[in-house]
Amino acid sequence: MTFEQLALKPELVQALRKENYLRPTPIQEQAIPVALAGRDVLGCAQTGTGKTAAFALPILQLLSERPRGGNGKRAIRALVLTPTRELALQILDSVKAYGQFLNLRSLAIVGGVSQKPQEEALKRGADILIATPGRLMDLANQKLADLEQVERLVLDEADRMLDMGFIHDVKKIIAKLPARKQTLLFSATMPPEIAKLAQSLLTNPAKVEVTPAATTVERIEQSVYLVDKPNKMGLLIHLMQDAAISSAIVFTRTKHGADRVARGLNRARVPAQAIHGDKSQSARQNALNQFKSGAVRVLVATDIAARGIDIEELSHVINYNLPNVPETYVHRIGRTGRAGQSGVAISFCEAEELPYLKDIERTIRRTIPVVQDHPFPLVPV
Repeated sequence: MTFEQLALKPELVQALRKENYLRPTPIQEQAIPVALAGRDVLGCAQTGTGKTAAFALPILQLLSERPRGGNGKRAIRALVLTPTRELALQILDSVKAYGQFLNLRSLAIVGGVSQKPQEEALKRGADILIATPGRLMDLANQKLADLEQVERLVLDEADRMLDMGFIHDVKKIIAKLPARKQTLLFSATMPPEIAKLAQSLLTNPAKVEVTPAATTVERIEQSVYLVDKPNKMGLLIHLMQDAAISSAIVFTRTKHGADRVARGLNRARVPAQAIHGDKSQSARQNALNQFKSGAVRVLVATDIAARGIDIEELSHVINYNLPNVPETYVHRIGRTGRAGQSGVAISFCEAEELPYLKDIERTIRRTIPVVQDHPFPLVPV
């Protein structure tokens, strides 16, 4: 199938071609036609499946087909709520790229940076607003963000917004929107509270689903190293001597842990940057830019900070700490092996994490091969 066959207008197809998008992904094939028909959409899809284009392309088309009313400033007609600053900025970049040949204006509103420039941008007006819930709620309460003309709402990564405690702000924002609107909700998992929210928000939605949450990408090579906690840093430095690890995201459980691992790598002359919620927006963006350019080989991240980071050619994911939620493991390793590439996922497992490993293997329905031959084997208790 081609993008032309999805009945997208020539301006969008031209932009996609310019951005080297050749064929729609499965989520795009499923979601775009029903969204273009004006239906609500309930999408279950992980990061990396192409869901940004799945909601952005129909919204751009539908807004461009209906001229703005009046001669005043642009009113916000589409709102995209997303959990992190990084993801909001990436969605903004994508929307601008897809809509480069359309007369539509988009804007991102995020926390962690000065509010003043965002106030000025809102005064100038925008057709599409991409926002994190906390900052948008602040601006709406100050009467600086007018949401009364929103026709289309997207909730992206709804489960992560729930995890981060944003769900109450999300509900308050929705209460400020017109009752009649098209809603597209995307979530990698469907916990009860998200299912309940979807039921209350969506009217006869089209359900689209790709790569079920408990299914890992087949082409990702997975392995686990059993290692004592004090030896994890030594093992990581040992592994990084392999030039095949051209770029890696290393996941830690805590912000403090991310900083500690990044310092250890840099001391071993492995260029690394930590990225987590305590870093300023500019520091996080700078770290991400250095990683994407290749100036930094390793990005050490917590789960929340890494959600939404989209790096197409990531060679390795390393779980320095195994997550206690199996679905989080699936999200983490799904950051490699994208866009038809192969990928490698390596996990470190200390004695206390063995139950987490069993839960992960049960969820993904496969045994992760244990690497026996390494310098830091787990010492039996």
